[in-house]
Amino acid sequence: MIALDRAAASRTEMGDTAEVRASVVVVAYNGRAYLESCLGSLRAAGGGVEVIVIDNASLDGSADYVEDAFPWVRVVRLDRNRGYGHGCNVGARLATGEYLAFLNQDAVVEPGWLEALIAALEANPRAGLVTPKVLLLDHPDRINTAGNDVHLTGLTLCRGAGLPASAMNDPAAVGAVSGAAFCMRRGLFNELGGFDRSLFMYMEDTDLSLRARLAGYGCLYVPQSVVYHDYALRFGPQKVFYQERSRYAMLLKSLRWRTLLALLPALLLGEAVTWGFVLVRARRHLGNKVRAYSWVARHWSELLARRRRVQEKRRCPDRDWLARCTYRLDFEQTGGGPVAWIAHLVFDPLFWLCGRWAGVLCGGRA
Repeated sequence: MIALDRAAASRTEMGDTAEVRASVVVVAYNGRAYLESCLGSLRAAGGGVEVIVIDNASLDGSADYVEDAFPWVRVVRLDRNRGYGHGCNVGARLATGEYLAFLNQDAVVEPGWLEALIAALEANPRAGLVTPKVLLLDHPDRINTAGNDVHLTGLTLCRGAGLPASAMNDPAAVGAVSGAAFCMRRGLFNELGGFDRSLFMYMEDTDLSLRARLAGYGCLYVPQSVVYHDYALRFGPQKVFYQERSRYAMLLKSLRWRTLLALLPALLLGEAVTWGFVLVRARRHLGNKVRAYSWVARHWSELLARRRRVQEKRRCPDRDWLARCTYRLDFEQTGGGPVAWIAHLVFDPLFWLCGRWAGVLCGGRA
């Protein structure tokens, strides 16, 4: 009953007592320092939405702060940190809006951001997920991401990273949305089964985007929608482990066995790249690559069960996903200079050949 009262208060405080059209889900974890700006920007952006904060057992009083400072926000406290995907799924189940928007706790929105995303969905029935132009919060004259590029190996990088904010002004189909901010129809989210909560963190947005594509829906970048994100490339002690295990799980669940076999040269080459990256940039966490392999082996039966569920919803061949993938890795995002130049010289042609080979074996051009 309290939850229903809070949801009603949300609509009243935001200036709209009519039926909620969209719901914004924010998953919080020790985000007290960010939530004032994030939720304040949602308040300034206007009414017609409900805002749901899922607190992943924060230790910094985030939930209490939101309840006190933003009484129009519906707060749900989880008993422990269950990860980003699980938190989003909880928020989606409670949401009443026709459209679901997911926003990082360290993001700030501009007025009209959500209206532009919804308008794009309504104008493009086969667009399953839409994502805004995301600018760097500390450097708003630069792009964080304009949708994400997905590589043949499943590696995912920010599209347009570092370009001037005035660039990337045309709507475009993209490989994946950015989990920092995106929107989709609630019906499709439910149809896909939401986020794969077992991924816990990293790659959940790419995984959801891939499953949507296999179900017959694309991802669209909408530059008329603008969000600012407090982003910097960081490598915590567990990042390599979670990122790599999520990538392996995503590919094993989603792609046909024939496609995985066709991609084997690219995947092995990708392992050489990621091992090289870990040796150069995250040597202290070298064992996390091995831990990711071990996790896949230990959870093989679970992955196969999830694979069956994904394949049951498939409507499109893998070649449609391959056609949207890039063969080029943006090495500049992890460090520029001569090393990046040499990496492009060596790996770009090899990945291009691998992509062509996979496209031929899968019955279409990659």
